[in-house]
Amino acid sequence: MGSYSCAGPKASSQPADTPPNETAASEYRPSDRFWPYVDVPEEPSDEELALLDPDLREILLGDTSDRPFSVTLVFPPFDGPDYDRAVELARASTEYRVTGSGAAMRHRARFLPTEARGLKALFELVGPYDACEVLVDDRPVPYARELWLPLIWFLIR
Repeated sequence: MGSYSCAGPKASSQPADTPPNETAASEYRPSDRFWPYVDVPEEPSDEELALLDPDLREILLGDTSDRPFSVTLVFPPFDGPDYDRAVELARASTEYRVTGSGAAMRHRARFLPTEARGLKALFELVGPYDACEVLVDDRPVPYARELWLPLIWFLIR
């Protein structure tokens, strides 16, 4: 019976129980579709870690309870005179980043409770749009707009 490799059956003049000689090893060439191999870094970048689901981040990195409470507004680009002001307010938040591109582009602005005034100002601009999401500690929670945001407004003096 002939020897088989990943590429399929191959005729061999050697019996199956003898090791291949050096000339047979030098004739082997990997398939072009698997070469060159992708160079992947061993550690994820800070941006990749920020995009992780909070539950997955906790599982991978351990207890992350040292993160302060936050409210994040996620909104897409929109037409209107308030868009530039909304991006300016978002950039002034504790953490701001843009994800996606084209129609999937989203602005993410994280606010701490001490920044309630900036959160309210941004929400007044982007809140009327249906595509605006309110995340509490990076999670979509029920009644985030109706309950959590008004509770944050109580922090404004």
